[in-house]
Amino acid sequence: MSSPLLPVLPPRLDLAMVAASSATHPELVRRFVELGLVPATQDGSGRLWFTPAAPELVRRIVRLHADLSLNYAAVALVIDLLARIDVLENRRWVIRSGKDTQQWR
Repeated sequence: MSSPLLPVLPPRLDLAMVAASSATHPELVRRFVELGLVPATQDGSGRLWFTPAAPELVRRIVRLHADLSLNYAAVALVIDLLARIDVLENRRWVIRSGKDTQQWR
């Protein structure tokens, strides 16, 4: 007897888990979602769900805001630039695989 395969749900965290993992208040995390700084999905009951990378992103936002005195619009730009740099570095490693190259930071 065969059984149908069930879809595998990706790991996800709720608002309380992200707030506890990043040592921030849940309302601040909710504010980051409203500002578009932290991606989240909302289920039918209005509950927010996050990827496992969300706590580190929240910590990074808090650090940039506090340490560099950046407003949240500037924080969004910095985070976008860091993500683009990561993509470019990954492409560089794929193109030059097998060769020992220096980091260009």
